Order: sequence, then C-alpha cells, then structure tokens
Amino acid sequence: MNLRLAGVVAALGVGWALSACSPHPPAARPAIPDVRIEGTTIVFPKDSPQLATLKVTEANPERASYVRINGRITWDESRTSRVGSAMVGRVTDIVRAPGDRVRRGDVLAVLSSPEFGITQSEARRSETDLRQAERALARARELHQAGVIPTKELQLAEADAERARSERERTAARERLQGGAGAIDQRYRIVAPIDGVVVMRNLTPGQEVRPDQGDTPLFVISDPTRLWIALDVPEMLSQEIAVGEAVRISVPALPSEIFPARVEYVADFLDPQTRMIKARAAVANADRRLKAEMFATADVEIPPSSALRVPSAALFLQGDTYYGFVEEATGRFTRRSVRAEEAPLGTMRVLGGLRPGERIVSEGALLLQQLLNQRAASAGKDTAAARHHEP
Repeated sequence: MNLRLAGVVAALGVGWALSACSPHPPAARPAIPDVRIEGTTIVFPKDSPQLATLKVTEANPERASYVRINGRITWDESRTSRVGSAMVGRVTDIVRAPGDRVRRGDVLAVLSSPEFGITQSEARRSETDLRQAERALARARELHQAGVIPTKELQLAEADAERARSERERTAARERLQGGAGAIDQRYRIVAPIDGVVVMRNLTPGQEVRPDQGDTPLFVISDPTRLWIALDVPEMLSQEIAVGEAVRISVPALPSEIFPARVEYVADFLDPQTRMIKARAAVANADRRLKAEMFATADVEIPPSSALRVPSAALFLQGDTYYGFVEEATGRFTRRSVRAEEAPLGTMRVLGGLRPGERIVSEGALLLQQLLNQRAASAGKDTAAARHHEP
C-alpha cells in the first residue's frame, strides 16, 4: 500500500469514527412552501408557517363606547369667593369658622386697623363739612333774597355745598365698602361678599394681615353642593368631548359610585407642554360626599356611527393614503386603500374602502407590505438585466 492510498483510508476512517460518535445524525432542513404574489394579492399555501405570524380581525360597525379622562375636583368658581383684607391690621376677633354657613355682609373677622381709622375720620369730617356748607348756602339764599349779596356769591355758596355733598358721598361709600360705619373705633370688619359656606380659613388671633401678603386668602367661601371637575383631555380625544355633553364621574374614594355631570367648558387651545386640552364639567353634590381636590375620572360616551372600527396596527400610511390587507380567503390577502382617521384607544375609524364583516390583517400588515416591496424590487432587477442582455 502506497502512502497516498494509506492517507485516503485514514481519512475515511476518521470520518466514519466521527459520524459513529454523533448521537443524532443531521436532520434535513424543511422546505418552506412558496408564496405566490399576484399584483397586490399575496397567496400563502395552507401549510405555510408564515400564516402563524398573521392575526386577522373582523371590521365591525362602531358601537357606543366610553373613554376615560383624568381630572380633579375643584370648587365651583362661579360660587366661590376668596376673601382677603383691604387694610393693614392685627386680628382681634375671628367670628366664623370652617363649616359655618354665612350670608352676604356677615362679619367673618375683625382687625384693629389705624389705617381704617383714617378712613372713618375722613367720613366724619366730610359730614361736618357738608353741614357747614349747607348752613352757609341757607344764609346766602336769605341774603340774596334780601338784596344784600349779588347772585354770584349765591352761586359760589351753591358750588361749595355741592362739592361738600360729593365728598361726603365718596367717603361714605368708601367706608361702607370697607365694612364700617358709625363711630371712629378703628375696627375693620372683614365681611362675606357672597352667600355660602366657609370652606377654608387661614387666620389666627393676633396675626398681622396686609393686602399684599400674597395669594393665600384669609377665608374661602363656596357652595360645596355644586363642584367642578377640571379635566385634562388628550389631544387624541379633542373631538370626543363637547359643551353640554353628559359624563360619568367616579373617584377612588367611592369606587362603586357614579356621579352624573355635564361638560360646561372646553378650551379652544392646546397646552403646548402637556399636549392636553383643558375642559370642565359640573356635578351636583347635595350630600357633600365629593370633596374638593379629590382625583376623579370622567367617562365620556362615544356614540355609535356608520364607520368601522379596526386596530391601529391594521392600517399603515404611504404618502397620504391608508392601506390594509383584507383576507379574501384562507391564506389569500389583498392590499386595499381605505379612507380612515385616528380614533381613541389605539384604534382607527374606517370611513370608506371596507365593508362590515370583512376580515383585515391586524398584526403583520407591514410584513405583507414588505413582501410586495421585495417582489417589486426583484421584478425591477429582472427587467434591468433583460434590457442589459438585449442585442
């Protein structure tokens, strides 16, 4: 045996030994059935493993549904007043406490205010000036009738009396506006500007208050039997909520309770930071179970329509046209253009191009489009190659 033959035999022996030691012989690779493409139609064989990656959904007419919008409960600002002090002073008496029902003009607290004493003093002085001017006018009229003084002096007396009367009205109005009248006692009275309930008080005995002490009110008076719900409406739902629409309010503290409310306001602009639209609903709260600053959710009804609702993944946009793949038979899918618009909750509203009950690919539509793209690219290469080999 020559050396070359010995090498071949040795190599065969090694190969046999390795194959004998392997517990599992290499399996043959399964063949993938061919996919047939006819224009914009894709046909898969019944045993194609690619069918398992596709999910098909039936296009059904849009039915009434609800979308949930987050918000919080606030005081009804049309029935709320935040009361401060128009004078500098120190608290001597606190007359009302949170929970007290008050009427307009009721005293809430009393301050010792030298500044208010000046207002009272001006009002008393204007009263004195008016009486003096009226007496001077009366004398001028008597003297004018007797021919002692000319008409010009009578007119001057009348003008002085009119100026004194105007000053008296001004100082009296200012004194009434600031809640005081009568003797000069420097007691400035903070009064309720509206009927309601004292829902908040930020005042302690001996506290010094000023008109410019900040945005914190001394008292908050409101009507807790009617509240507002401030809603943050996502941009996607801007067309689903309108003034006058009924909504259902729920709060975490009362999970089994539903409170009917009605939308009273929808903003005409979008917050550029949060991409939210501010809206407001009003809710009756006769039993006062709802509390201001509670978190709340509003369920807004979307009425039924003639449009069809499909998942957002069922459609894809090319240029300015939406497309989807409709299942015409088992394993047979045809691309179709549709008229559609975005809808809430990850869905699309189909307005044309699809009939009720038709089945559309809801998962895997982009994969099907990729097959069409690959077929188009391959056809383009074949055409170019054929032209290159033409004599």
